[in-house]
Amino acid sequence: MSDAAARVADSAGNWVDTRAPLWARPYLRLSRLDRPIGSWLLLLPCWWSAALAAGVAGDASRLPLIIVLFFIGAFAMRGAGCTWNDITDRDLDARVERTRSRPIPAGQVTVAQAMIFLVAQALVGLVVLLQFNRFAIATGIASLAIVAVYPFMKRVTYWPQVVLGLAFSWGALMGFAVLLGRIDAAALALYAGSIAWVIGYDTIYAHQDAEDDALIGIKSTALLFGERTRRALAIFYGLAVALIGVALHLAAARWPAWIGLAAFAAHLAWQVARIDIGDSRLCLQIFKSNRDAGLLLFAGLLGSALLVAAGL
Repeated sequence: MSDAAARVADSAGNWVDTRAPLWARPYLRLSRLDRPIGSWLLLLPCWWSAALAAGVAGDASRLPLIIVLFFIGAFAMRGAGCTWNDITDRDLDARVERTRSRPIPAGQVTVAQAMIFLVAQALVGLVVLLQFNRFAIATGIASLAIVAVYPFMKRVTYWPQVVLGLAFSWGALMGFAVLLGRIDAAALALYAGSIAWVIGYDTIYAHQDAEDDALIGIKSTALLFGERTRRALAIFYGLAVALIGVALHLAAARWPAWIGLAAFAAHLAWQVARIDIGDSRLCLQIFKSNRDAGLLLFAGLLGSALLVAAGL
């Protein structure tokens, strides 16, 4: 086993490197708690859906608890997903400069240890899921099939970001499943809009590894779009805004939701204008900024739900 204190190349100087116990560091890195942006991006569609569904129900009393449960569940399941991804990609990660220092290819944990850790994280997610109704439980479990196949998609298609979008946007269905016990047309429109958003931001993320991916035969929308990435981002981000707008209309959302959507759209437009696919550091910065974009939309949706619940 290699030194657990050794740092991951693309995530150095964080709290895991400086404060976490040595024995825990490889596991915290497997779950990406040293860089929680992905957990936020998984969580935000859950929060959007919960707020939008609360507006449809006209009752925001359950929102605080659901927001907390979704937070715990998203961090646990994103950690499990990343651990699964690292297990399946361990040989590929060893051939990419940015990922070869991850815990499994670096020898900090064995595959067996990683599998045990994956199960532990999944059990936390299951405990959260069991707090909901039967329809929501079944809806949540259904997402596991997409999560399981995602790591293999980059080997067979230039569109693995679509599969990631299907998985990372599943929360857009969960809020309706939890609060209403059904999946409305508004939820489906929100889901589709979130998928388009994920395709956009993960294309930006994939440009960090484009050269290495091309050398080892890994496919992505970053390689597919290449110099046309700015145009592709404009299309997918435009679709995201339009489809989420359809969801707001179908859910009869109030004016704060539309302000949130406008702020979300402005942030995405800034990303398109700012992107430079040749600057890996900037790509990472813009990718991470999608948390802020998502929070702007959530704030609007929450304000709308509270207005409806108050009868205003």
